Amino acid sequence: MPLAASRDTRHRTKQEFVYRTLRDAIIRCELPPGDRLVIDDLARQLSVSAIPVREALQLLQSEGLAVNVPHVGATVAPISRESIVEVFTVMEGLEIVATRSAAQRAAASDLEVLRGIVDAMDRALAGGQPEQWADLNNRFHATIARLTGMPMLQEMMERALDRWDRVRRYYFSGVLVHRAEQAQQEHHALLAAIKSRDLPTLESLVRQHNQGALSSYTAYVQAVPAPPTI
Repeated sequence: MPLAASRDTRHRTKQEFVYRTLRDAIIRCELPPGDRLVIDDLARQLSVSAIPVREALQLLQSEGLAVNVPHVGATVAPISRESIVEVFTVMEGLEIVATRSAAQRAAASDLEVLRGIVDAMDRALAGGQPEQWADLNNRFHATIARLTGMPMLQEMMERALDRWDRVRRYYFSGVLVHRAEQAQQEHHALLAAIKSRDLPTLESLVRQHNQGALSSYTAYVQAVPAPPTI
């Protein structure tokens, strides 16, 4: 599949351009798990030399999105049951901190922003638009992280959401359409607890939200070990 150039305008060097383009393609599963990342082929597609591609692959390997397979070379990292558990474990920890902080800091205008996102998610779900719902889900959780005023937490949440997005896209048809309705009810409950600044309830809801998603994905992986390629 031809690679689409990264939509992220932050890159300033060829290495950053290649890294962002490959990373976006891996997250979107345009480069699915197990795909070979052949330096010469990628350099030709992206109209760069081999050097920035090699440097970008090293960054992707350090991030866990690519692996070096002996006698094969660099490939897109697999999505294993263990990696799914890791994603939701990290998300749970980050969201416990984020929701508690957001509840203590959020102004009325911030709550209106969150309410607008949740309402848009309701409309997407009712209209049979699960992809739009998933994008709004990311925005909801990223907005909560932003309300903490903690740049490091925001960055970590962004990376965790990217990992969730990759899992979601790979197992999309088997999980999200069945999980979204319950997850949306949980979003309403989270928003209500943030608004009331009910910290004990928030922690319980965050754990329920992430453990429910984890159970859905791991059950699907065990039942269907080889999902269709996106």
